[in-house]
Amino acid sequence: MGDLYLSSAEVSGLHARLARRQCADAVLMVRPQCFGYNPETALTNAFQHPEGQAAAAAAARDEFDAFVTTLRGEGVRVCVVEDTPEPAKPDAVFPNNWVSLHADGTVVLYPLQAESRRSERRYQAVQAAVESAGFRISRVLDLSAYERDGRYLEGTGSLVLDHPRRLAFVCRSPRTDLRVLEHWSRELEYEPIVFNAADETGRPIYHTNVLLSLGLRAAIVGLEAIAAADRGRVLERLQATEREIITLDQSELRHFAANVLELATWDEALGEYHLLVMSATARRALPAETFARVAACVDEVLVAPVPVIERLGGGSVRCMLAEVFLPA
Repeated sequence: MGDLYLSSAEVSGLHARLARRQCADAVLMVRPQCFGYNPETALTNAFQHPEGQAAAAAAARDEFDAFVTTLRGEGVRVCVVEDTPEPAKPDAVFPNNWVSLHADGTVVLYPLQAESRRSERRYQAVQAAVESAGFRISRVLDLSAYERDGRYLEGTGSLVLDHPRRLAFVCRSPRTDLRVLEHWSRELEYEPIVFNAADETGRPIYHTNVLLSLGLRAAIVGLEAIAAADRGRVLERLQATEREIITLDQSELRHFAANVLELATWDEALGEYHLLVMSATARRALPAETFARVAACVDEVLVAPVPVIERLGGGSVRCMLAEVFLPA
């Protein structure tokens, strides 16, 4: 039997490969035309607030454009799809709920609970945007037919994925159906880890990605939001991934501190370079000690102000980003 020890170069190479698998270096984003408060989605999304709707569409476009510029300035490849004015799509800025783009060339289209959101699914626009950026699609898995049966699975809102270990962390909610999850898990070959979670009022948390984020080295998680009966099991599975566990309280979750995303870029001097993207609202909510632990797990924390999108749309920067893992 050969030597089982890895050289430092081999360890670095393995680290880089895992980084590329867990953290994308490209994202798909949709520039909104008719952004605004959606009362239909607010029925299950407690993060939405209707105040300040005047000039919201223009303000959201300004926030979007500034965010894209910042990401590109850090070396992240951004594939932008322009929203269409008709039909009006108030939540179009959140494409991660209806599309995911995987390393084996698969594009998944997801069933959405809100009828007002279903016109957001524009596969041809996604195809044009990613192929023009040099990516290849080999398969489309369209799960949208489940909508006819009242069954939903809202993309990487419902699913928080550990790609190297093929794990999908999923909190039950009206927007996450276990039958659709089973279909998705079988097709993509992920193990689902399902649990219950609620806010401090007992209302079910609508999307997993507002309480959990997985990067290469850290798991940021609102443990106290997870039901007591499930908490130990979820924590055990997170610890088994050998990530640092950074816990948040309910107040920090309300301010989108878990709705963050780690991306990997390449720096000529430093090699693999990891960015954790969070909103200005999330940054302000984190105590100094917690922020220091978060920052120590990445090369840079990138802070983007998106207050109008957060307040009216009930989602933050992670919801605006559909990672592109497709092969070139």
